[in-house]
Amino acid sequence: MTFGLSPQAWKKLHKVVLFLITALAIVITVFPIIWMVINSLQTSNDITLGVVRFDKLNWKNYRDMWINVKFWVYFRNSLIICGVTTVLAGLFATMAGYAMARYRFRGADAYSFATMATQMIPGMMFLLPIYMMFLWIKETIGLPMVNTYWGMVLVYTAFYTPMSIWIMRGFFATIPKEMEEAALIDGCSPFQAFRRVVLPLATPGLIATGVYIFLTAWDELLFAWALTTNSASATVPVGIRLYVGQFQNRYDLLMAAATISTIPVLLTFFASQKYFISGMTAGSVKG
Repeated sequence: MTFGLSPQAWKKLHKVVLFLITALAIVITVFPIIWMVINSLQTSNDITLGVVRFDKLNWKNYRDMWINVKFWVYFRNSLIICGVTTVLAGLFATMAGYAMARYRFRGADAYSFATMATQMIPGMMFLLPIYMMFLWIKETIGLPMVNTYWGMVLVYTAFYTPMSIWIMRGFFATIPKEMEEAALIDGCSPFQAFRRVVLPLATPGLIATGVYIFLTAWDELLFAWALTTNSASATVPVGIRLYVGQFQNRYDLLMAAATISTIPVLLTFFASQKYFISGMTAGSVKG
């Protein structure tokens, strides 16, 4: 049934419908962020009453937020924990992903299956065992793990390495092996071929993996809430959650804190968007 429309008209109508659906999806996705930024510049009373004022923006909310919420401490903790996690998990994923893509060894299939199987188990099931293990380490060795940077880095590195391995494995599989063989013929050692030939070609994949690790760790709340109980080591999501529990009526400062915590995520993604998309796409083609 064509309803009297020509194929060209149907094609144009199809494009218009897809455009409208895409525009609607973008609006639905972006509107909460825009509303968050707008409310961060309103007074608490205006937010409670549902009034939006553009004639008098309340910029002092950001200043009060840094003072009352101690946001800089949480922000610093998140940068340290997520930054170190990104480096460590990215390093492990690069080494393991390259080995899985290039070499066949005994137990390779079982290792690949076990790596992905860890992603099928709900993370909440690990919470109590990890907490008990941290307490055991403190009592047995004397090394504190709760409320520490290294405790959170250890947990996040363990959680985000398996998926990162599969991202890097898929990307390494798209790089022709003949390029490494040519480097070996020219006198490079296997490690030199990996460092000088493979790694430069794998830059988009490395950036994509790093962005995935950083953004996922930045937004994580469950384990950070259980393993960091003081402001000295709590991350941004924990800090905002603590603030909600203590000052529920100051929605203006809460929106300001949420806006500031979103900035690193946006900057990280937009700065590496080109490499992130190409890396994720290349990693899904083969492997």
